Amino acid sequence: MHFPSLDKDQRRILQALRRLGSLSRSALAIELEMSATALTRLSRDLLSLGLIEEVPDNGAQARGRPAVPLRLAAGGGYAVGATAHRGMLDVALVDFTGTTIAAHHEATDPLDPQAFARRVRQLTHMLVDRHGLLGRRMLGIGIAVPGPSLSAAGDRWSVVDVLPGWRDAPLRDIFSTEMGWPLWIENDANAAAIAEFYLGGLIRDFSTLVVLLLGFGIGAGVITDGRLVRGQYGVAGEIGCLFPGHLPRPSPLDLLATLRADGCALTSLADIDFADPAQTPTILRWLDRAAHQLETVCNTAFAWLDPGAIMLAGTLPPVILQGLADRLHGADLVTTVFQRRPPVRVSALRGSPITLGAALLPIHALSVDP
Repeated sequence: MHFPSLDKDQRRILQALRRLGSLSRSALAIELEMSATALTRLSRDLLSLGLIEEVPDNGAQARGRPAVPLRLAAGGGYAVGATAHRGMLDVALVDFTGTTIAAHHEATDPLDPQAFARRVRQLTHMLVDRHGLLGRRMLGIGIAVPGPSLSAAGDRWSVVDVLPGWRDAPLRDIFSTEMGWPLWIENDANAAAIAEFYLGGLIRDFSTLVVLLLGFGIGAGVITDGRLVRGQYGVAGEIGCLFPGHLPRPSPLDLLATLRADGCALTSLADIDFADPAQTPTILRWLDRAAHQLETVCNTAFAWLDPGAIMLAGTLPPVILQGLADRLHGADLVTTVFQRRPPVRVSALRGSPITLGAALLPIHALSVDP
Protein backbone atom coordinates (compact mmCIF):
# COMPACT_ATOMS: atom_id res chain seq x y z
CA MET A 1 0.00 0.00 0.00
CA HIS A 2 1.31 3.41 -0.95
CA PHE A 3 0.53 7.09 -0.80
CA PRO A 4 -3.24 7.89 -0.83
CA SER A 5 -4.56 10.87 -2.78
CA LEU A 6 -6.26 13.47 -0.59
CA ASP A 7 -8.10 16.67 -1.41
CA LYS A 8 -7.48 20.06 0.18
CA ASP A 9 -10.08 19.75 2.94
CA GLN A 10 -8.92 16.29 3.94
CA ARG A 11 -5.39 17.66 4.28
CA ARG A 12 -6.71 20.53 6.41
CA ILE A 13 -8.33 18.04 8.78
CA LEU A 14 -5.12 16.05 9.13
CA GLN A 15 -3.06 19.16 9.79
CA ALA A 16 -5.55 20.45 12.37
CA LEU A 17 -5.40 17.15 14.26
CA ARG A 18 -1.60 17.17 14.00
CA ARG A 19 -1.52 20.69 15.42
CA LEU A 20 -4.24 20.51 18.06
CA GLY A 21 -4.45 16.85 19.02
CA SER A 22 -7.73 14.94 19.36
CA LEU A 23 -10.87 16.97 18.64
CA SER A 24 -14.55 16.26 18.33
CA ARG A 25 -16.18 16.59 14.93
CA SER A 26 -18.01 19.71 16.02
CA ALA A 27 -14.80 21.32 17.32
CA LEU A 28 -13.01 20.41 14.09
CA ALA A 29 -15.81 21.93 12.01
CA ILE A 30 -15.57 25.17 13.98
CA GLU A 31 -11.76 25.24 13.77
CA LEU A 32 -11.81 24.74 10.00
CA GLU A 33 -14.89 26.92 9.39
CA MET A 34 -16.58 23.99 7.73
CA SER A 35 -20.14 22.75 7.90
CA ALA A 36 -20.82 19.83 10.21
CA THR A 37 -22.20 17.83 7.28
CA ALA A 38 -19.04 18.33 5.20
CA LEU A 39 -16.81 17.54 8.18
CA THR A 40 -18.72 14.31 8.85
CA ARG A 41 -18.38 13.20 5.24
CA LEU A 42 -14.67 14.05 5.03
CA SER A 43 -13.85 12.44 8.36
CA ARG A 44 -15.69 9.29 7.29
CA ASP A 45 -13.42 9.07 4.24
CA LEU A 46 -10.30 9.55 6.37
CA LEU A 47 -11.51 6.93 8.82
CA SER A 48 -11.97 4.44 5.99
CA LEU A 49 -8.43 5.19 4.79
CA GLY A 50 -7.15 4.48 8.29
CA LEU A 51 -5.47 7.89 8.59
CA ILE A 52 -7.58 8.98 11.55
CA GLU A 53 -9.40 7.07 14.26
CA GLU A 54 -11.96 7.62 16.96
CA VAL A 55 -10.53 7.97 20.44
CA PRO A 56 -11.49 4.86 22.43
CA ASP A 57 -14.18 5.31 25.05
CA ASN A 58 -12.62 5.83 28.47
CA GLY A 59 -15.58 4.21 30.13
CA ALA A 60 -17.12 7.41 31.48
CA GLN A 61 -20.89 7.48 31.33
CA ALA A 62 -22.76 10.49 30.02
CA ARG A 63 -26.38 11.24 29.25
CA GLY A 64 -27.29 11.33 25.60
CA ARG A 65 -24.87 10.54 22.80
CA PRO A 66 -21.37 11.68 23.80
CA ALA A 67 -19.08 13.31 21.25
CA VAL A 68 -16.37 10.91 20.13
CA PRO A 69 -13.09 12.74 19.48
CA LEU A 70 -11.00 12.06 16.41
CA ARG A 71 -7.23 11.79 16.29
CA LEU A 72 -4.46 10.81 13.90
CA ALA A 73 -4.04 7.05 13.57
CA ALA A 74 -0.56 5.70 14.23
CA GLY A 75 -1.46 2.77 11.99
CA GLY A 76 -2.21 5.08 9.07
CA GLY A 77 1.18 4.25 7.65
CA TYR A 78 4.88 4.57 8.21
CA ALA A 79 7.61 6.57 6.52
CA VAL A 80 11.37 6.20 6.26
CA GLY A 81 14.07 8.83 6.55
CA ALA A 82 17.73 8.45 5.63
CA THR A 83 20.83 10.57 5.47
CA ALA A 84 24.53 10.06 4.93
CA HIS A 85 27.39 12.20 6.18
CA ARG A 86 31.08 11.76 6.82
CA GLY A 87 31.54 8.14 7.93
CA MET A 88 27.94 7.68 9.07
CA LEU A 89 24.59 6.50 7.76
CA ASP A 90 21.32 7.09 9.60
CA VAL A 91 17.89 5.57 8.99
CA ALA A 92 14.68 6.23 10.92
CA LEU A 93 11.11 4.95 10.68
CA VAL A 94 8.17 6.97 11.99
CA ASP A 95 4.46 6.20 12.14
CA PHE A 96 1.72 8.49 10.86
CA THR A 97 1.58 10.46 14.11
CA GLY A 98 5.32 11.21 13.80
CA THR A 99 6.32 8.87 16.60
CA THR A 100 9.65 7.13 16.05
CA ILE A 101 9.27 3.41 15.43
CA ALA A 102 12.95 2.64 14.93
CA ALA A 103 16.26 4.38 14.43
CA HIS A 104 19.48 2.92 13.07
CA HIS A 105 22.89 4.58 13.14
CA GLU A 106 25.99 2.95 11.72
CA ALA A 107 29.55 3.86 10.87
CA THR A 108 30.45 3.24 7.26
CA ASP A 109 32.99 4.05 4.62
CA PRO A 110 31.93 6.88 2.30
CA LEU A 111 29.19 5.53 0.00
CA ASP A 112 28.34 6.54 -3.53
CA PRO A 113 24.63 7.14 -4.25
CA GLN A 114 23.96 3.61 -5.54
CA ALA A 115 25.64 1.95 -2.56
CA PHE A 116 23.81 4.30 -0.19
CA ALA A 117 20.45 3.45 -1.76
CA ARG A 118 21.14 -0.29 -1.61
CA ARG A 119 22.14 -0.12 2.05
CA VAL A 120 19.12 2.01 2.98
CA ARG A 121 16.83 -0.46 1.21
CA GLN A 122 18.43 -3.36 3.10
CA LEU A 123 18.14 -1.59 6.45
CA THR A 124 14.54 -0.59 5.78
CA HIS A 125 13.52 -4.17 5.00
CA MET A 126 15.29 -5.33 8.16
CA LEU A 127 13.57 -2.73 10.35
CA VAL A 128 10.15 -3.29 8.76
CA ASP A 129 10.42 -7.02 9.45
CA ARG A 130 11.76 -6.50 12.97
CA HIS A 131 8.93 -4.15 13.94
CA GLY A 132 6.07 -6.05 12.35
CA LEU A 133 5.29 -3.54 9.62
CA LEU A 134 4.93 -5.97 6.72
CA GLY A 135 1.62 -5.30 4.97
CA ARG A 136 1.27 -1.82 6.45
CA ARG A 137 1.02 1.26 4.23
CA MET A 138 4.45 2.57 3.32
CA LEU A 139 4.02 6.31 2.74
CA GLY A 140 7.44 6.86 1.22
CA ILE A 141 11.03 7.74 1.99
CA GLY A 142 12.65 11.09 2.60
CA ILE A 143 16.36 11.57 2.03
CA ALA A 144 18.22 14.57 3.42
CA VAL A 145 21.35 15.69 1.60
CA PRO A 146 24.09 18.02 2.91
CA GLY A 147 24.16 20.72 0.26
CA PRO A 148 21.97 23.05 -1.81
CA SER A 149 19.85 22.09 -4.78
CA LEU A 150 21.25 22.61 -8.27
CA SER A 151 17.79 22.69 -9.84
CA ALA A 152 14.32 23.85 -8.90
CA ALA A 153 13.12 20.27 -9.47
CA GLY A 154 15.46 19.01 -6.75
CA ASP A 155 16.86 16.17 -8.82
CA ARG A 156 20.52 17.26 -8.63
CA TRP A 157 22.33 18.64 -5.59
CA SER A 158 25.63 20.31 -4.73
CA VAL A 159 26.43 17.70 -2.10
CA VAL A 160 29.53 18.12 0.08
CA ASP A 161 32.58 16.49 -1.48
CA VAL A 162 33.12 13.95 1.31
CA LEU A 163 30.30 11.90 -0.25
CA PRO A 164 31.81 10.44 -3.42
CA GLY A 165 29.82 10.70 -6.62
CA TRP A 166 26.87 12.60 -5.11
CA ARG A 167 27.49 16.10 -6.45
CA ASP A 168 25.41 16.84 -9.57
CA ALA A 169 24.42 13.17 -9.86
CA PRO A 170 20.81 12.31 -10.89
CA LEU A 171 19.93 11.36 -7.33
CA ARG A 172 16.19 11.13 -7.87
CA ASP A 173 16.62 8.62 -10.69
CA ILE A 174 19.24 6.63 -8.78
CA PHE A 175 17.23 6.39 -5.56
CA SER A 176 13.90 5.71 -7.31
CA THR A 177 15.41 2.93 -9.42
CA GLU A 178 17.02 1.22 -6.44
CA MET A 179 14.21 1.63 -3.91
CA GLY A 180 10.97 1.87 -5.89
CA TRP A 181 9.21 3.87 -3.15
CA PRO A 182 7.59 7.33 -3.24
CA LEU A 183 10.58 9.64 -2.78
CA TRP A 184 11.31 13.08 -1.35
CA ILE A 185 14.77 14.65 -1.38
CA GLU A 186 15.53 17.73 0.73
CA ASN A 187 18.42 19.79 1.96
CA ASP A 188 19.44 18.75 5.49
CA ALA A 189 18.51 22.13 7.01
CA ASN A 190 15.01 21.92 5.54
CA ALA A 191 14.65 18.42 6.95
CA ALA A 192 15.74 19.68 10.38
CA ALA A 193 13.15 22.47 10.15
CA ILE A 194 10.41 19.88 9.48
CA ALA A 195 11.52 17.88 12.53
CA GLU A 196 11.49 20.94 14.78
CA PHE A 197 8.08 22.00 13.46
CA TYR A 198 6.39 18.68 14.13
CA LEU A 199 8.40 16.79 16.73
CA GLY A 200 9.55 19.89 18.60
CA GLY A 201 5.92 20.85 19.11
CA LEU A 202 6.29 24.22 17.37
CA ILE A 203 3.33 23.45 15.12
CA ARG A 204 1.05 24.00 18.12
CA ASP A 205 2.11 27.62 18.62
CA PHE A 206 3.77 28.88 15.44
CA SER A 207 3.16 28.83 11.71
CA THR A 208 6.52 30.42 10.89
CA LEU A 209 9.97 29.45 12.13
CA VAL A 210 13.63 29.47 11.14
CA VAL A 211 16.04 26.65 11.99
CA LEU A 212 19.76 27.44 11.92
CA LEU A 213 21.47 24.11 11.36
CA LEU A 214 25.08 23.92 12.46
CA GLY A 215 25.89 20.60 10.85
CA PHE A 216 28.62 19.84 8.32
CA GLY A 217 28.62 23.56 7.58
CA ILE A 218 25.88 26.08 8.29
CA GLY A 219 22.46 26.38 6.69
CA ALA A 220 18.91 27.36 7.47
CA GLY A 221 15.48 25.85 6.97
CA VAL A 222 12.51 28.19 6.80
CA ILE A 223 8.84 27.37 7.30
CA THR A 224 6.17 30.01 6.68
CA ASP A 225 2.45 29.34 7.08
CA GLY A 226 3.31 25.69 7.67
CA ARG A 227 5.13 25.25 4.35
CA LEU A 228 8.80 24.88 3.54
CA VAL A 229 10.28 27.89 1.77
CA ARG A 230 12.47 26.77 -1.13
CA GLY A 231 12.82 29.95 -3.17
CA GLN A 232 12.96 30.50 -6.91
CA TYR A 233 15.84 28.07 -7.48
CA GLY A 234 15.44 25.83 -4.44
CA VAL A 235 18.23 27.37 -2.37
CA ALA A 236 16.36 29.50 0.16
CA GLY A 237 18.16 29.37 3.50
CA GLU A 238 21.64 28.81 2.06
CA ILE A 239 23.16 31.20 4.59
CA GLY A 240 26.54 29.50 4.26
CA CYS A 241 27.23 31.85 1.35
CA LEU A 242 27.39 34.69 3.90
CA PHE A 243 30.39 32.97 5.50
CA PRO A 244 32.87 31.82 2.81
CA GLY A 245 34.64 28.61 3.70
CA HIS A 246 38.13 30.11 3.50
CA LEU A 247 37.24 32.58 6.28
CA PRO A 248 36.23 32.03 9.93
CA ARG A 249 32.59 30.98 10.04
CA PRO A 250 30.08 29.82 12.70
CA SER A 251 30.17 26.15 11.76
CA PRO A 252 31.12 22.99 13.67
CA LEU A 253 33.97 22.23 11.27
CA ASP A 254 35.32 25.72 11.84
CA LEU A 255 35.28 25.12 15.61
CA LEU A 256 37.10 21.81 15.08
CA ALA A 257 39.72 23.53 12.91
CA THR A 258 40.12 26.30 15.49
CA LEU A 259 40.69 23.79 18.27
CA ARG A 260 43.26 21.93 16.19
CA ALA A 261 45.05 25.20 15.38
CA ASP A 262 45.29 25.83 19.13
CA GLY A 263 47.01 22.49 19.69
CA CYS A 264 44.06 20.25 20.59
CA ALA A 265 44.57 16.90 18.89
CA LEU A 266 40.97 16.15 17.89
CA THR A 267 39.98 13.77 15.12
CA SER A 268 36.24 14.50 14.83
CA LEU A 269 33.40 16.67 16.09
CA ALA A 270 32.62 13.95 18.63
CA ASP A 271 35.88 14.83 20.41
CA ILE A 272 34.78 18.40 21.19
CA ASP A 273 34.33 18.66 24.96
CA PHE A 274 33.48 21.93 26.68
CA ALA A 275 34.49 20.39 30.02
CA ASP A 276 38.03 19.70 28.83
CA PRO A 277 40.27 22.45 30.32
CA ALA A 278 42.51 22.29 27.27
CA GLN A 279 39.57 23.06 24.97
CA THR A 280 37.53 25.47 27.10
CA PRO A 281 39.41 28.74 26.37
CA THR A 282 39.31 28.12 22.61
CA ILE A 283 35.63 27.18 22.68
CA LEU A 284 34.79 30.33 24.65
CA ARG A 285 36.61 32.53 22.13
CA TRP A 286 34.92 30.74 19.25
CA LEU A 287 31.49 31.16 20.88
CA ASP A 288 32.01 34.92 21.18
CA ARG A 289 33.00 35.23 17.54
CA ALA A 290 30.36 32.81 16.18
CA ALA A 291 27.56 34.49 18.15
CA HIS A 292 28.60 37.86 16.73
CA GLN A 293 28.43 36.40 13.22
CA LEU A 294 25.00 34.91 13.86
CA GLU A 295 23.59 38.21 15.13
CA THR A 296 23.14 39.42 11.57
CA VAL A 297 21.50 36.17 10.54
CA CYS A 298 19.03 36.30 13.43
CA ASN A 299 18.29 39.99 12.97
CA THR A 300 17.59 39.73 9.26
CA ALA A 301 15.54 36.53 9.62
CA PHE A 302 13.49 38.24 12.31
CA ALA A 303 12.97 41.41 10.30
CA TRP A 304 12.04 39.65 7.05
CA LEU A 305 10.01 36.69 8.31
CA ASP A 306 8.73 37.47 11.84
CA PRO A 307 9.26 33.85 12.98
CA GLY A 308 7.73 32.53 16.15
CA ALA A 309 11.03 30.82 16.88
CA ILE A 310 14.61 30.78 15.64
CA MET A 311 15.97 27.36 16.55
CA LEU A 312 19.64 26.43 16.89
CA ALA A 313 20.19 22.77 15.99
CA GLY A 314 22.98 20.55 14.75
CA THR A 315 25.87 18.32 15.66
CA LEU A 316 27.49 20.53 18.27
CA PRO A 317 27.09 19.47 21.91
CA PRO A 318 23.96 21.00 23.47
CA VAL A 319 26.07 22.99 25.95
CA ILE A 320 27.81 24.76 23.05
CA LEU A 321 24.53 25.46 21.25
CA GLN A 322 23.21 26.86 24.52
CA GLY A 323 26.32 29.01 24.81
CA LEU A 324 25.53 30.50 21.40
CA ALA A 325 21.92 31.12 22.40
CA ASP A 326 22.96 32.77 25.68
CA ARG A 327 25.30 35.13 23.85
CA LEU A 328 22.64 35.97 21.29
CA HIS A 329 20.14 36.71 24.05
CA GLY A 330 22.65 39.17 25.51
CA ALA A 331 23.55 40.69 22.15
CA ASP A 332 22.37 43.94 20.66
CA LEU A 333 19.57 42.37 18.66
CA VAL A 334 16.92 44.35 16.84
CA THR A 335 13.46 44.91 18.25
CA THR A 336 10.09 45.36 16.59
CA VAL A 337 6.64 46.22 17.94
CA PHE A 338 6.16 45.66 21.67
CA GLN A 339 9.97 45.45 21.93
CA ARG A 340 10.01 41.93 20.56
CA ARG A 341 13.46 40.52 19.81
CA PRO A 342 14.56 37.50 17.78
CA PRO A 343 13.19 34.48 19.72
CA VAL A 344 16.30 32.29 19.77
CA ARG A 345 15.92 28.78 21.18
CA VAL A 346 18.00 25.61 21.31
CA SER A 347 16.63 22.36 19.90
CA ALA A 348 15.49 19.87 22.50
CA LEU A 349 15.00 16.99 20.06
CA ARG A 350 16.65 13.67 20.80
CA GLY A 351 18.20 11.90 17.87
CA SER A 352 19.17 13.45 14.57
CA PRO A 353 16.70 16.18 13.56
CA ILE A 354 17.93 15.73 9.99
CA THR A 355 17.06 12.03 9.74
CA LEU A 356 13.80 12.38 11.66
CA GLY A 357 12.83 15.35 9.51
CA ALA A 358 13.61 13.33 6.39
CA ALA A 359 11.25 10.60 7.62
CA LEU A 360 8.54 13.21 8.14
CA LEU A 361 8.75 14.55 4.58
CA PRO A 362 6.17 12.08 3.16
CA ILE A 363 3.86 12.79 6.10
CA HIS A 364 4.28 16.55 5.69
CA ALA A 365 3.44 16.20 1.99
CA LEU A 366 0.29 14.26 2.87
CA SER A 367 -0.90 16.96 5.27
CA VAL A 368 -0.05 20.20 3.44
CA ASP A 369 -1.32 21.46 0.10
CA PRO A 370 1.32 21.27 -2.64
